[in-house]
Amino acid sequence: MTIKKFQGKTEEEATAKAVEELGIGAVIMNVKEIKPKGLLRFFKESSVEVTAAVEETEPAQKIKTTEPASAPSSIFKPANINVAADEPISISRPETVKEVFASVENTWSSSVAKEQEEYRKDPSVENNLEEKLENLQSLLEKKLAQPGDSQKEELPKEAPMDENLKFIKMIYGILLENEVDEKYVNQIMDEVEKVMKSGISVDHVLSSIYQKMILKFGQPQPLELKGRKPKVVFFIGPTGVGKTTTIAKVASRFKVEKGKKVAMYTADTYRIAAAEQLRTYANILNTPLDIIYSPEELNEQLAKSEEFDLVLIDTAGFSHKNEDQRNETKELIDKVPAEYDKEVFLVLSATTKYKDLLEIADIYKDNFKFKIIFTKLDETSCLGNILNMKLYTGADLSYTTYGQNVPEDIEVFNTQKVVKLLLGGK
Repeated sequence: MTIKKFQGKTEEEATAKAVEELGIGAVIMNVKEIKPKGLLRFFKESSVEVTAAVEETEPAQKIKTTEPASAPSSIFKPANINVAADEPISISRPETVKEVFASVENTWSSSVAKEQEEYRKDPSVENNLEEKLENLQSLLEKKLAQPGDSQKEELPKEAPMDENLKFIKMIYGILLENEVDEKYVNQIMDEVEKVMKSGISVDHVLSSIYQKMILKFGQPQPLELKGRKPKVVFFIGPTGVGKTTTIAKVASRFKVEKGKKVAMYTADTYRIAAAEQLRTYANILNTPLDIIYSPEELNEQLAKSEEFDLVLIDTAGFSHKNEDQRNETKELIDKVPAEYDKEVFLVLSATTKYKDLLEIADIYKDNFKFKIIFTKLDETSCLGNILNMKLYTGADLSYTTYGQNVPEDIEVFNTQKVVKLLLGGK
């Protein structure tokens, strides 16, 4: 993995530099404002610094056998950091992380849960997990800023291997409690095991897990306006996930905050209440609303809508088992003329059971190319399904919503916040 910093006058400029150098797979791990210093600071403008990372695509070179086994860890090199290197790992204890997890099958055993609780209460631990998560970003920045020669001297105090294993057990249990699929938890831990060596600090273990999870979520992809007007955006998904309210929030964001011309259509002719709800929002925002009954009628309306920047289309919230309604929605989307820039958002509820989400994902990913919006984050304390669906579908995450207020309760997916919550922070 490669981690670098980039500066610009704005966040967009700094991010563009990161993408130019690291590629479109670059993930923004942190954004901060750099205020000028010195006597002339009042006459200088602030700049923005982003910390970006990208996974290595080339296989890592194996470490030469002549290299001493006690070579210092390279987790926090300011450049080219390969946290998935296949170098041989020498551990002073006979147990490996895989062996520790071998006994964990479908649920977290009571003995491990007891160790987690003991670890949390252990007075020898200087900082609890939440404090470590709060300080993690500054720790990463500090390590990235250090010259390579001084890195070894400044590393945190080494921790015994058995303490690290207890800590990893605790993190493992927390991720399972947050309903992250066990196979994805094992993937993360297997990757972390490759950089674990005897004496590595708990801070380094946590930062490695944190970095891996940030990269697995990827860079959020919100709605952007470019190309031929209007941009045509469909919202699909099962019933009851909050598609209509989400459309109103997106419409308000672009019309009120960004001053764009927005039109709304609904193809949900199965529920009268859905059309009336959307009409209420349209009246408040002073935007047109039309009901669409067929692909041909939609195309006719689009031909009359070139003055608009954005057209948002609500679709019928059908059961993922209803093949007829699914085919109607697919035909509606597929028959939009190729000259239009179109996009599809699959709206899912964070409160839906994982088994049901898998069935929904199987149906939609075989029929549509989409980005994901998660709703109702305020109605659950377990956010593991967000990571599960990201890894299962491979689709980009876009927005999250967390209430009924329009337009307040929506934001671009906040990777850092979600990862901290999944790891037990606040």
